[in-house]
Amino acid sequence: MTRVKPGKTTRRRHKAILKAASGYRASRSRRFKAAKEAVMHSMAYATAHRRLKKRQTRALAIIRINAAAHANGMSYSTFMHGLKQAGVDLDRKSLSELAIREPAAFTEVVNTAKSAVAV
Repeated sequence: MTRVKPGKTTRRRHKAILKAASGYRASRSRRFKAAKEAVMHSMAYATAHRRLKKRQTRALAIIRINAAAHANGMSYSTFMHGLKQAGVDLDRKSLSELAIREPAAFTEVVNTAKSAVAV
C-alpha cells in the first residue's frame, strides 16, 4: 500500500483554525495547538452566551418598562396585568422600545392598562 502524506488536508484544517483564531493574543493566534484550544473554548462560550443574551435582553426590557410604568404612576406587575385584562398583545421588547422612543404613546398604553385594572 502506498504512503499518503497528510499535507493538503492537515494544512487546510490548520489554516481554518488559525483563521478563526486571528485576533487572539500571543501564541493563541499563531500556534495551532494553542489556537485550537482557544477556538474550541470560544465556540463553547458562543453557544452558551447566545442563550444568555436572550435572557439579559428580556431582563433589560423589563427594567425599562418598570421604570417607565413607575414614571406614569403604576408598578410593573399591575401594568402587565392591566395589559392582559385589556387584551393588548404587545411583547416586552416592543413595550420597552415604545417607552424609550415614544413616551407619549407609552403613556396611552399605561392609561389603557389603568382603565382595564380599574374595571
